[in-house]
Amino acid sequence: MLILLPPSEGKTAPKTGQPVDLNKLAYADALTPSRQKLLGALAALAELPVERAVSMLAVSAGQAGEVAVDSALSSAPAGPAAAVYTGVLYDRLRLPDLPKRAQGRVLIASALWGVLRPGDEIPYYRFSAKAKLDGIGGLAAFWRPALAEALPDKAGTLVVDMRSGAYSAAWKPKRATLLHVRAFSEVKGKRKPVSHMAKATRGEVARALLEAKKAPESPETAASITEAAGFNVELTPDFLDVIVKD
Repeated sequence: MLILLPPSEGKTAPKTGQPVDLNKLAYADALTPSRQKLLGALAALAELPVERAVSMLAVSAGQAGEVAVDSALSSAPAGPAAAVYTGVLYDRLRLPDLPKRAQGRVLIASALWGVLRPGDEIPYYRFSAKAKLDGIGGLAAFWRPALAEALPDKAGTLVVDMRSGAYSAAWKPKRATLLHVRAFSEVKGKRKPVSHMAKATRGEVARALLEAKKAPESPETAASITEAAGFNVELTPDFLDVIVKD
């Protein structure tokens, strides 16, 4: 089993540590050139008018300080991705508390790094899939060739996808079994997607799957583990739907 997580907008900046070493990040051979290109494009933002740089980074005027942060990523202190990423999903998942064997079944999608292992050391940054840099274009299309080359895609492997659409568009396996996790509320027999609880639900489901004595190898086993953890679930083609209290 492989679990794909989204990044989080909320991040904790490492206060100490060596700068990021691209050669030590996940799938360095295939992904380093793309990471270098993005870091170079972000460094160049510091030379642009603030309004232009803010627009390209897809942040608000009140977040203009993030331009300076992103232009100096190569020298900023780095820490484990599992500790840098925060937010609801990561609060519920509690990734640093899981054994290394369980963490080894996780990859974190990233607009800047492509994918990361939980132990990969990265600096604080602000860069979402909405950003559009000169010479880069849409980030899903930018990452697609490199991720297709790098990521494992074997028949019989279960890939549990917790990513949002923008990150899912960058890579989808062609041979492995892909299972998306969704969250719904149900009132008087009518279901609707939930937004405020979706991240929390995905974090809790991911933890249940990673804590299982044996990693699930099929959607049916993943559904059984999730149900045993106390969730109301429904398995449909390609989807594990979790019904939560609104």
